[in-house]
Amino acid sequence: MEKHALREESDYQDYLLLKTVYDRAKGKVGYRGFYMALTDILDQPMNHKKILRLMRKFNLYAKIRRKNPYRHLEQATEAHHSIPNQLKREFKQDEPGKVFLTDITYLQYRGGKTAYLSCVKDVATREIVAYVLSSTLKMLIVYQTLEQLNNHLDGNLHPEAMIHSDQGFHYTHPEFQHRVKELGLKQSMSRRGNCLDNAPMESFFGHMKDEIDYYEAASFTELNTLIMEYMNHYNNTRKQWTLKKMTPATYRSHLIAA
Repeated sequence: MEKHALREESDYQDYLLLKTVYDRAKGKVGYRGFYMALTDILDQPMNHKKILRLMRKFNLYAKIRRKNPYRHLEQATEAHHSIPNQLKREFKQDEPGKVFLTDITYLQYRGGKTAYLSCVKDVATREIVAYVLSSTLKMLIVYQTLEQLNNHLDGNLHPEAMIHSDQGFHYTHPEFQHRVKELGLKQSMSRRGNCLDNAPMESFFGHMKDEIDYYEAASFTELNTLIMEYMNHYNNTRKQWTLKKMTPATYRSHLIAA
């Protein structure tokens, strides 16, 4: 079951790419159009057979798509369940440690290899307080991310602390939800298919990908070093206009002092 679930998650991530192209073309795109568009996006183009398979699987021929097979995966796994959106896009927070966002993105680097980056962001300070780079999408990536978050909290848990994510396989997993409760965090999830419900996390990934040449990394180790350097820069030296021209780390100290 786990191998099947990982395949479904990989297909779903690729589907999101195809869906972006599909929506821009208002549904008027075939496999050749997908291939050309993805060549501009990906370091290693997706082959025609895979594109055709995903088009059939996710019904990207018609404007009205059938129910997403990724959703079927969750339904087939009886213990998995989603959680209501408790955050409701309340991204303006002034208390560090109260609201955390989490998500996973993928990074394709040299040789057509793919790595996965799991992060946790403090909404108030915009700090990335936990991150894990992995070569697989196994559940360990989110468990290790939670461990890092726990180390960051160091016992100083806000009474209303919450972690918000999308409805991905990892976050609906019963063991993940159990570990979140053990940390004393409330859990919240975006509505299905609504990326704006987790917009600050998506925004961070977008800026990060624009600012580092991750696709030129020659190995996983080199990519990991690039990510570590960027996280240190982002948290400690990259000033942000909307944080009163402070870095996230400095802004956290400012909020605590206030």
